Amino acid sequence: MSAPIVNVALHLGERARRGPATPAVIVQKHGAYETLTFKELDEASETLARGLIASGIGPGTRTVLMVKPGMEFFALVFALFKARTVPVLIDPGLGIRNLGGCIDEAEPAAFIGIPKAHAARVLLGWGKRTLKHLVTVGPRLLWGGRSLEAIRAAGREAPALPDGDAQPGDHAAILFTSGSTGAPKGAVYTHGIFAAQVEMLRALYRIEPGERDLATFPLFALFGPALGMTAIVPEMDASRPASADPARLAAAIRDQGATNMFGSPALVNVLGRYAEAKGLTFPSLKRVISAGAPVPAAVLERMAKALAPGAQVFTPYGATESLPVASIGSEEILRETRALTEKGKGVCVGRPVEGMKVAIIRIGDEPIETWSDDLKLPAGETGEICVQGPVVTRAYFNKPQATALAKIPEGESGAFWHRMGDVGYLDERGRLWMCGRKSHRVVTAAGETMFTIPCEAVFNTHPGVKRSALVGVGERGRQRPVLCVEAEPTACCGKPAEELLRRQLLDMAAQHAHTRAIEVVLFHPGFPVDIRHNAKIFREKLAVWAKDRVR
Repeated sequence: MSAPIVNVALHLGERARRGPATPAVIVQKHGAYETLTFKELDEASETLARGLIASGIGPGTRTVLMVKPGMEFFALVFALFKARTVPVLIDPGLGIRNLGGCIDEAEPAAFIGIPKAHAARVLLGWGKRTLKHLVTVGPRLLWGGRSLEAIRAAGREAPALPDGDAQPGDHAAILFTSGSTGAPKGAVYTHGIFAAQVEMLRALYRIEPGERDLATFPLFALFGPALGMTAIVPEMDASRPASADPARLAAAIRDQGATNMFGSPALVNVLGRYAEAKGLTFPSLKRVISAGAPVPAAVLERMAKALAPGAQVFTPYGATESLPVASIGSEEILRETRALTEKGKGVCVGRPVEGMKVAIIRIGDEPIETWSDDLKLPAGETGEICVQGPVVTRAYFNKPQATALAKIPEGESGAFWHRMGDVGYLDERGRLWMCGRKSHRVVTAAGETMFTIPCEAVFNTHPGVKRSALVGVGERGRQRPVLCVEAEPTACCGKPAEELLRRQLLDMAAQHAHTRAIEVVLFHPGFPVDIRHNAKIFREKLAVWAKDRVR
């Protein structure tokens, strides 16, 4: 018996049959809105898929897509799935240096991009070893290849798409997003993983066809039409959500009656502050979903106040390699877990999603050849978070060593566990608590292991602290714990105020067993953070900075 046929693009065709005139994509532009219906999006992507195949970009072709969120982005993404290519989607927030490395690593044969992307490709030599097909979305200059209009014209003349479709294990995409540590790695998504994600998200958040999604993150935006939602694309720089204009976001929510919003913590913070300052509410929103970094309770509180009774801000836990793993709502956080977080218990990320298994194992930095239940730690004990389930990616593309470090085979069954790279524990109620990145732990000469989130939470309660970061100076096993602090501007104006704040923080450290080893506090003018989330602190850079200042 053959395996079931799956392809995320099939959801689009189904929606086009059921509600052809329903808007699939609405793009905000200069205060006005452009609309594409499900029927129009399905037909546009079908034409482009035929044109791509006729132009040599067919099943299995790894294809870089660098197009801004909008009508063309959605049409092209679904066209690539229909043509059974393997889109290479790279988070624009990774920065120009990482983009070239990701492209070279993916070894693509095709590149579809706006003129700016092609200009960068030519100037920086991206993919020159493997690229054979070039498609320009917009004016095509001296780099050759075809225009998108030529692809579209070829599609109008090309035969219908071939019969048959993808199998669950077929490669569907390679996704590069901004990780907390190390160079970005391409997670290999299969069609089965995408199909499982759509159904898990639908069930977890009770998303119904006909809803409207404010789509602020390109890689997540494609789930909107697949879930039967209208994707509302606000006018913003998707690579810098912290700089988004909250007035435009609020207008898009109100004007289009958005029922769902997915945004980074930085974007939710911007919108929540704006709503609080203007006294705005968003009664149409049924839920806000924020992921990518821990969301501070104060940010949740502000945003939750702008929602209707019963609506919540949900913070799913996961990563590019596995999403969703667990989820929790703002009501439970603000009512219960926030107080425990501030006492240094870690951040509660909720209960595992149905269909997902979560285990805590002993912390280690070497590959684990075979899974054993003997690795597991009891409830309440902090260790490395491992997950198993239908949305977990099996490998990184062209990264066998990274794959071996992250995956633990389970016997001969083909099953495996993924090491999230985070540390945490399960409480007696089965909830997962996150305590930081494994690579960020500090191991002292006294043999004490210190975790970032529980330690930093103690100091972040001080009104003079904007944010803090625990780093280790020296070799692991003989590290000296150092607290780096980014102070509120009014709290650190001048040496006397700085010394007062330092003494207060050291007094706080002495009051808690898990922070007592901290005897050095350094003030930093502005933490290095990733541009997308504005919350993932580059502690490796801070550790280098601290080393030069610790005697």
